[in-house]
Amino acid sequence: DKVEYWDGTKWYGITYEVQGETPYNNVLYTGNGSARSITGVGFEPDLVWIKKRNSASNSSHMLFDIVRGVDKVIITDSTQAQYDGGGTGYQTSFNTDGFSITGNGFVNQSGNTFVAWCFKAGGAAVANTDGDVESQVSANAAGGFSIVKGTGSGSGVQSVGHGLSSAPEFVMVKNINATDNWFCLVPGLTSTNYFMRLNTTDGQLNATTPIIFADSTTVSVRQNSMGPWGNLIAYCFASVPGYSKVGSFPGTGAAGLKIDLDFEPAYILTKRVSSSGASWAIIDNKRSTASDKKDYLQANSSAAEATSSSGITFNTDGFTFNGSSFNTNGATHMYYAIA
Repeated sequence: DKVEYWDGTKWYGITYEVQGETPYNNVLYTGNGSARSITGVGFEPDLVWIKKRNSASNSSHMLFDIVRGVDKVIITDSTQAQYDGGGTGYQTSFNTDGFSITGNGFVNQSGNTFVAWCFKAGGAAVANTDGDVESQVSANAAGGFSIVKGTGSGSGVQSVGHGLSSAPEFVMVKNINATDNWFCLVPGLTSTNYFMRLNTTDGQLNATTPIIFADSTTVSVRQNSMGPWGNLIAYCFASVPGYSKVGSFPGTGAAGLKIDLDFEPAYILTKRVSSSGASWAIIDNKRSTASDKKDYLQANSSAAEATSSSGITFNTDGFTFNGSSFNTNGATHMYYAIA
């Protein structure tokens, strides 16, 4: 945006960027086995994604969000249904500067190290009637992130409103009431018939007919593939200049490949799309503090934090690959990056 003013002799123009609410931060902590609050997030999160770093034992990726309920757990590295985390070791509240967890358990095991990736949506969900089926939506349009829970049942393709200002380019959908895969819409797919699974290392999969797609107001899924919207949760991510970007790129397998973002990333999720065998790698600037960020966790696996042979440099305007890690020569890759 631009403001112009007259000082009596000439016109001046001042250009400034309109900022929304910071949509992301992550915190590191060490489990102590006692009920506690984790602080330092800087806002009240609506999605908290927690992963143990130092061990693969009882170490799944655990997601808690404002729409399903603060203590309801779903896991990205599993097909299992949602379960009630009201027992020992789970989240108990979202707070103004973070979140609270109970005693010794999967997210607070004494002596173990954890990361919590925290995202700001729109607080308590509101009804949205943009789609075929009414949805409950918590949306941060300025940050390009929303959480969507459908309320209906049905068959065939049905849509729900997502609450964002543009079509989400990356969508993760899970049937929370049944044992089933995660279904993902990502950039770089060969056609609209293709999709991906967050809980596997598969490349793109052909569904013959489209089963997940999005437009400027809605997300659509084929109910007989994923179940009715009343059982589904969707996390929707859209590109917002200066904040976040969803995209794809052809890998080179060599150092020097630069991805332009127009901001410095704090977090990157990336996956090879065109062929199987690669994990959904998460890299951030809190766990990796060196310029060559090699530490990663895998959204599809409970494995402990690993170190790649070559990493990624976070630049003020994007990121650069320092070798073949996450950058397979000739393959298509997707990424979601956030400031």
